[in-house]
Amino acid sequence: MISVGGIGGALLLLVAQPLPSPALGDVPAAAAAHFQFAPPVGRPMTYRVTTRRIGREGSLVNFSLVYALQWQRVGRGYQLEAVLQRIDSDARPEVTRALSLMLEPLVGEAMAYLVAPDGSRIDLVDPDALWERVTARIEAVGAKAGRPEARQLAQLIAALPAAERDRLATADIRALVAPANGAIPLSAQADGASVSIVHDGALQTIAKVERDSAPVAGTAKPLEIDNLWTVDTATGLVMREQRQSWIVETEGVGRTLVEERVRALEFAS
Repeated sequence: MISVGGIGGALLLLVAQPLPSPALGDVPAAAAAHFQFAPPVGRPMTYRVTTRRIGREGSLVNFSLVYALQWQRVGRGYQLEAVLQRIDSDARPEVTRALSLMLEPLVGEAMAYLVAPDGSRIDLVDPDALWERVTARIEAVGAKAGRPEARQLAQLIAALPAAERDRLATADIRALVAPANGAIPLSAQADGASVSIVHDGALQTIAKVERDSAPVAGTAKPLEIDNLWTVDTATGLVMREQRQSWIVETEGVGRTLVEERVRALEFAS
């Protein structure tokens, strides 16, 4: 499952479903001890989550959500505030308008997450109130623009179990925090996947190749998924994550990129 950042990512998932792939599951018990967690308190950061997918014309279409992040100490743990700053896309105007209708009400919305001292657990602050504001804004914008699908989306969100809504809304933050990211292999031994780990000073780069299948024109096609994580071992934050899904051509000759997700974190200038 590709998710692209907080509440905005959850809505994008509902607006345009991507290829099926493993979702972030529960964190393995060893994960919390594998990475040190010491986020940079008080330093503004920029978090860009980009999804590239095959569009109707067969070309890759880009969607990017750009967030401002800042960490602060709260008791023994941390609080992360994420604010959606803007939405970038090179999609067709009608697609961009539909996406903007759903996401523009969230620009400037502050989302707060409580993170355990070791980074192993992440929770939304007051999720019920947040989802209530989100659905109300989507419905209001949709009514003003005469777009009934906005109301349908709001109803779809409301119908999701609370745990599923919260899982979607925290997916990209869990991906950012290495101890909470259950997708990162802890060693070069991974079931059914090829894994390599390289150290370069404080940075650790983990590569993992998975094999699956995906429906294409009613036929199951072999799918190769290349994953690459670059973790700052001093902070426990994932500075960059890249996930590419490739359809393998007949008899394994060549492959075609059909989906890519890139999460990139940097200090704000």
